[in-house]
Amino acid sequence: MNTKEYLKEIGVVDLPPRTTPFDPGYDPGTVKEHLRQSAHLMAGIKISMACWQIADEGVTREKIAACKHYGVKTSAGGGPLEVAAYFNKLKEYMSVCASVGLDGIEAGEGFIRNNLTPRDLVAMATDHGLDVQFELGEKHAGAFDDQVVDALLRQGQSWLDAGAKLLVIEARESAVGVGLFDEKGLLNEALAKRFTQNFGEDRTVYEAPIKRSQFALIDYFGPRVRLGNIRLEELLRVEIYRRGLHSDAFQRENLRPRGPAAPKR
Repeated sequence: MNTKEYLKEIGVVDLPPRTTPFDPGYDPGTVKEHLRQSAHLMAGIKISMACWQIADEGVTREKIAACKHYGVKTSAGGGPLEVAAYFNKLKEYMSVCASVGLDGIEAGEGFIRNNLTPRDLVAMATDHGLDVQFELGEKHAGAFDDQVVDALLRQGQSWLDAGAKLLVIEARESAVGVGLFDEKGLLNEALAKRFTQNFGEDRTVYEAPIKRSQFALIDYFGPRVRLGNIRLEELLRVEIYRRGLHSDAFQRENLRPRGPAAPKR
């Protein structure tokens, strides 16, 4: 019996990839080995921050090529696009992204107000063969409240209407005092629910950079919630939690495996 057969025997839910990990500047060997181990669990991978822009370009291309080999789509993090927009160099930036082999880009106004026009930017990206996702929320503005979420829902819908594929809910690297997490790192479930209600679970990605945020989102939404901003070395822990194979998840009825099916008569 192999592992897949065994997991079916104990009733572990069979899930499509729902996690988008990120590469904050790992060496290519690390990325390749994580792909070899876990590519089937990745909904994509974000080549994050601006690290890829100052790394050896050949190495960046090597990592992206490895992702293509395993069928994992790549996207650039949102910060570099904000810098490009600030200097009015969006076309040049997108040309670079396409040149190194990225499949998509992330747009946003996390730390620079840039008044991006959704339809114009999506059209420009499409011309370069790039998909677009948009990150909702600022990096330095603290936790959301109802008024902020009202505005983000309107903003998110405008990007989806323009052709953006996904909406990403900001949580930075801490998930404390930012986005849906308060100063104690507690998830505001009522506000989180509004994003899924409005945009659907398939188009909403919640950043979950640390264990507490990862578990809180899966506890609340269940195993199908889309998560992002997760380090490669934490991917398998997130995935066993989704499937109720982590000791904490096993205590939760909405995550615990269903157990063996009743024998057929």
